[in-house]
Amino acid sequence: MSATHLFSPLQLRGITARNRLWISPMCQYSVFAEDGVATDWHLVHLGSRAVGGAGLILVEATAVEPRGRISARDLGLWNDTQAAALAPIVRFLTRHGAIPAIQLAHAGRKAGVPGAIGPSALAFSPEMAMPQAMTRADIERVVNAFRAAAGRALEAGFQVVEIHSAHGYLLHEYLSPISNRRTDAYGGDFDNRIRLLLEVTRAVRAVWPERLPLFVRISATDWLDGGWNVEQSVALAGRLAAAGVDLIDVSSGGLVPDQQIRLGPGYQVPFAERIRREADIATAAVGLITQARQADAIVREGRADAVLIGRQSLRDPYWPLRVARELRYEAPVPFQYERGW
Repeated sequence: MSATHLFSPLQLRGITARNRLWISPMCQYSVFAEDGVATDWHLVHLGSRAVGGAGLILVEATAVEPRGRISARDLGLWNDTQAAALAPIVRFLTRHGAIPAIQLAHAGRKAGVPGAIGPSALAFSPEMAMPQAMTRADIERVVNAFRAAAGRALEAGFQVVEIHSAHGYLLHEYLSPISNRRTDAYGGDFDNRIRLLLEVTRAVRAVWPERLPLFVRISATDWLDGGWNVEQSVALAGRLAAAGVDLIDVSSGGLVPDQQIRLGPGYQVPFAERIRREADIATAAVGLITQARQADAIVREGRADAVLIGRQSLRDPYWPLRVARELRYEAPVPFQYERGW
């Protein structure tokens, strides 16, 4: 058992998270969001999690170009108006002790807006639009869009950027041979299928300061025979570390609608543990982590460096403070709320 625990600070490059209980990026599909611009809903939603004691808060999957949105109600970061709307949210998170982070994303063939693109002309499902197979010009545009969005994230004050390469969205679509049937330099063998993610990573790292950490979220497995798997994830994590990535946010699935996931408490933690051990890179674990001692054990036993919570945070924005009390750790309660604690 390690002396490191859930409420130990975690330093990554030049920032230090006050604890290791973090908030997953969760799309809000907010009816108030227009043209990808954050609203007061996002301020209250994200701000309450900072007040609630989370160490780091990831803003929802934020599209790097209009055709990369999961839905028309998603946030975006392809223009300066969107960046300006995020800046006050960032200031609030920082003021209340949480590290402000943002997930940059492209939905690819799972886009819920016109103009879907993907590595190949293969639809996600019969109900979804057939994507246009990407040209070299499309690939270059996407790389440039991630780079530009990272620059805007920096201007807005974010301290962490996460590249979304999971859950069947564009960069994951390139990784998996199930969705990538290309025969050029971006398809076929492992090195070709990871090429786009590495190009995006290097483009983002080029504009993201050395003092600030860079994360990548991956699906460690497609849960399909012949698909992306944990062995490839370990190999990819090593390549990402060499490209300047500091932490792998380890999820799974999402590539196809008929996957067979073996669900259970902490079901994805073994993937985070293996990647951490074999690729020698920090990881965050996510997925059905709902108990205080369960979350603490993941960190204390060295299975991951941080724990990300999603639905548990929706049920209780102040869950980190409750966990700290249950585990008998000191966690600062905002003075406005001290009478209730």
